Amino acid sequence: MALGYDGKLYILAFDHRGSFQKKMFGIEGDPTPEETDTISDAKKLIYEGMEIAVGRGVDADATGVLVDEQFGSDIPKLARERGLKLAQPVEKSGQEEFDFQYDEDFGKHIEDNDPDFSKVLVRLNSDGDAEMNERQLGRLKELSDWLHEHDRLFLFELLVPATDDQLESVDGDSDRYDAELRPELMRRAIEQIQDYGIEVDVWKIEGVDAQDDAEMLIRQTRTGEGREGVTSVLLGRGASDDKVDHWLQQAAPVEGFIGFAIGRSIWWDALKGFLDEGLERKAAAEQIADNYLRFIKVYDDAESAARV
Repeated sequence: MALGYDGKLYILAFDHRGSFQKKMFGIEGDPTPEETDTISDAKKLIYEGMEIAVGRGVDADATGVLVDEQFGSDIPKLARERGLKLAQPVEKSGQEEFDFQYDEDFGKHIEDNDPDFSKVLVRLNSDGDAEMNERQLGRLKELSDWLHEHDRLFLFELLVPATDDQLESVDGDSDRYDAELRPELMRRAIEQIQDYGIEVDVWKIEGVDAQDDAEMLIRQTRTGEGREGVTSVLLGRGASDDKVDHWLQQAAPVEGFIGFAIGRSIWWDALKGFLDEGLERKAAAEQIADNYLRFIKVYDDAESAARV
């Protein structure tokens, strides 16, 4: 099976687990069955927003959900019935170091759930903890090999957190880190992952402020034999609409980007409104649909303008 994915992908991401239950509900540790039901219902509301978007005419073939097994309840089944793409996480939640959610049984869970994409979230800075990076890369190689031996697609979410020295070099300014240092660090991380023999079909990567940097990252994702079909989607990182809009506008014109996988920027405020402020469920779902469709329009408009 050739590497890559041919087609658009507009993914609504709500596979958050540890951070979701803590920040949205104030639940620490393992949730009780009743708390699990509450969290699952909140995720069901997010999915209802996606159903509204599909009902308004968004292309189901380009539309996907990224949802977890723990709190996803029947959402994967409903998404498949709608003809949506399904992505599911493989990693343990809330850890700085990548490891398998289900240890050596990860393959069985993938086969049982049968997602279109198996996704990992990995924090890797090539100048960071070398021993931790090596452990992560070894596990990721195992996963990559298994997925491609089983003709399955690999969706890789890469975050490159700053080291203390890197942040100090920009006077502790995270915006300067994002603009001045992170793009090249992302490229180096992708190269390190590739050099380890880890093969990715779709990269899920942080936005960059300049189109030149987006082009650089795409070149790296496609560097090496057999990687010419590898594609990328942009993640939202919970940023403001203006920031995400700018990232989308830089990425969309670049060949090799095929869409986005955005989560909190789409559903956080609507869900908080429903849970804490008396916003009606249907209105919250409508707001999620509005936000999702707006980001699609921003992406499509930027892509179309580049063709003129």
